[in-house]
Amino acid sequence: MRRMTASEHDATAHTIAPDATSLDWPAVPGLAFGGDYNPEQWPLEVQLEDVELMGQAGVNLVSVGIFSWAMLEPREGEYDWGWLDDVLDRLHARGVSVALATATASPPPWLTHRHPEILPQDADGSTLWPGARQAYSISSPVFRDYALRMTRAVAERYAAHPALALWHVDNELGCHNAHDFSDDAAAAFRSWLEARYGTVEELNRAWGTAFWSQRYSSFDEILPPRKAPMFVNPTQNLDFHRYSSDELLAYFRDMKAILRELTPAVPVTTNFMCTTRSKHMDYFAWAADMDVIATDHYTIADDDERHIELAFSADLTRGVADGRPWMLMEHSTSAVNWQLHNRTKSPDEMLRDSLSHVARGADAVMFFQWRQSAAGAEKYHSAMVPHAGADTDVFRTTVRLGEILQALEPVRGSTVRAQTAVLFDYEAWWASELDSHPRNDFSYPAEVMHWYRALWQAGVTVDVVHPSADLSGYRAIVVPSLYLVRDEHAQALADAAEAGASVLITFFSGIVDEHDAVRLGGYPGAFRELLGIRTEEFWTLQGRDSHALDDGGRGEFWAEKTHLVLDQGATAVRSWTEGPLAGHPAVTRRPLGAGAAWYVGTRPDAATLRQLVDAVLEEAGVAAEAEAPEDVEVVRRHGEDGGAYLFVLNHTEQDAVVAAHGRELITGAEVPGELTVRAGEVAVVAEGR
Repeated sequence: MRRMTASEHDATAHTIAPDATSLDWPAVPGLAFGGDYNPEQWPLEVQLEDVELMGQAGVNLVSVGIFSWAMLEPREGEYDWGWLDDVLDRLHARGVSVALATATASPPPWLTHRHPEILPQDADGSTLWPGARQAYSISSPVFRDYALRMTRAVAERYAAHPALALWHVDNELGCHNAHDFSDDAAAAFRSWLEARYGTVEELNRAWGTAFWSQRYSSFDEILPPRKAPMFVNPTQNLDFHRYSSDELLAYFRDMKAILRELTPAVPVTTNFMCTTRSKHMDYFAWAADMDVIATDHYTIADDDERHIELAFSADLTRGVADGRPWMLMEHSTSAVNWQLHNRTKSPDEMLRDSLSHVARGADAVMFFQWRQSAAGAEKYHSAMVPHAGADTDVFRTTVRLGEILQALEPVRGSTVRAQTAVLFDYEAWWASELDSHPRNDFSYPAEVMHWYRALWQAGVTVDVVHPSADLSGYRAIVVPSLYLVRDEHAQALADAAEAGASVLITFFSGIVDEHDAVRLGGYPGAFRELLGIRTEEFWTLQGRDSHALDDGGRGEFWAEKTHLVLDQGATAVRSWTEGPLAGHPAVTRRPLGAGAAWYVGTRPDAATLRQLVDAVLEEAGVAAEAEAPEDVEVVRRHGEDGGAYLFVLNHTEQDAVVAAHGRELITGAEVPGELTVRAGEVAVVAEGR
C-alpha cells in the first residue's frame, strides 16, 4: 500500500480540478433521492415491503452495505454474498440504483479479536476497543491489507451488476478515529515528516525546537503529540493534524485505485462532513480525488438559527465542490439520537431543510436512514420509514419530498453564482484552536458564523471558499479570523482589493505562517501592509465585558491596541470611546487601487456588525438576491441554457411575498410578478419560463 507524503500534500492540496478519469455523477435520472439502506437488519418480508415503499416515495438511489463486513465475511476468507445479491437484484427490478459501499466502515469482531494491534489509541495511550464503529487504526498495515482485500472482493463481485451507480468508500472517514496515537501511527507520522522536511534540521527550524529543549537529532525520536506534562509543541500538533488528514486521504486513494481498476466507468466518492462541527479532515485538499462531492449534515437542536448553519454548511460543500453540483448523502427526517435534547422536526421543517440544500447546489437528497433500526446504538435516530411504519407523518412527508424532487428535475445540473466570498481554511481552524493562545475559548467556526450570519440576513448569496481559490470574480471578500496565512494567500487578497474588491479582514488574522510561527513586526502580520495598520498588542476582553464604540455600538470578546500607518491612507471607521484603548481605532478602512481593505479588530455587536456588512456590500455593489422579509431565504440557481431557478424558503410563521416572474415548479402555477410563499413552506420559480 502507498501512503501520501507531505510533499504530495503541498503539491496537490486545494487543487480542485478532478483527475482525467473522474466521472461527474452517478447514472441516476433527475435529482437523486433516497438514503442509507441496511436490509441486513431485517427479515425478508420487511425487505420486500421496503422496495414497494421506495416505489411509493420515488426513491431512485440508496446506499447499501456500509456496515456489512461482518455479514459478508463472517469468517476470514469465507464470503456470504447471497443475501446482498438478492437485495441488489430486487432494487434494480424496482428501478432503484445503488451507491455500493466497500463494507469497511467497521471491522468484524473476528478481525479485531485476531489482530488487536489494528485498534487505535488516544492521546493518553488508551486503546479504543471494539463494540462501536470505526475501531481501527488507519495507519495499521494489517488493517489496511484486510480492508483493501474486502474492497477488492466487493468490487469483483458486483462490478457488472446493473444496479451499481456509485461507489461509497467506507463511511464518514475520520469521524471517530481521525487522530490515532498508536505505534503504527507514530511510524507513519515520522515518514510523513521526513517527506515534508527532508532533514531533521529543517524540522527543528520549522517547529522552533530551541524552545523547551525539544531539539531532535533524528526523526526516530519524534512521537505523535501524545498526552504530555504541559502544552505540546504547537507546530508538532499542527503537523499531526495535517498528517492525519493526509493519512485518511491516502487510505481513500488506495481503495479508489482498486475500484477504478475494476469499474472504470463508475464514479467513486465518500461522504464528507462539511459542517461547523467537523474539523479533522481538510476537505479542500481531498476534493480533487472525489468524482463527486458528497456530504452529511445534521442540524443542532439548541441552535435557534440552525437553518443559517445549514446554509453555511451547504455553501461550504459547494465551495469544496468548486461550484459543481454535489450530493447530500445523509441528513435526518426528524430527530437524531446523539444530542443532549434531540428535537423532532415538523413536516415543513424537514422539507425546508432538504430543499435548502438543493437551493445551494445539491442534486441529491438522501437520509440516514431508509428504515429506522429496531436495535443498536442508532435505533432512536429518525428515518424515512419510522418505527410506526408507513402510516405516519414522517413517511407521508418523505413521499411528498419525493414528489417535489421529481417536479424539480429541471434544476439538475444548474449552479449557484455568488459575488461575495467568505474564506475558510481547515489549517487555520486547526492552528487557531491550539493551546496557549491569547484567548483559549476562541472558536474559529463561531467567528466565521458571526459574519456569515450577517451576510445571510442581508440576503446575499455567498461562496465559502479556500484562500487558494480564484478570487477574481468576487466583489466582496470576508476573511474571518484567518489566523494562519500563507504568503501567496495574503498576496491574493491584496491583488483582489487592488482589482476592485472590498476585502474585510477580522481580528486574529494573518498572525502566523504555515509553521505556526508568529509574523514579527506587529499584528496582523501578513495583512499589515494591505490594511495600513499596525497592532502592537492584543487586548482581550474579559468574560462578557464589552466596550463602547463611537457610533453607539459595542465591541465584544476582543480588542487590540491598533495604530494607523500614516503614509498608507487607512482611516478609522469606528474607534473605542471607553476602556484602556479609548481613542484607538477598532475598525479601519484603506482605499487600495480600485477597491478597499477593511479591518475589524473586535467582535461587533449585532447592530454594528450589520451596519459594517451593509457598508461593505454597498461599496462593493453587491445586492440581495431579492427583496424579501426577514428570515425568508432566497437563493438562485443558474442553468447552462441561461435560465434560472429562484428558491424561496419561508422560515417564518407568516406568509411572505417576493417579486418573481415565471412558473412555480412545485405547483405548476404561473407567477406573473408576485409570489406568495405560505408560512414555513418553499417555492421554486423557473424564471422567465
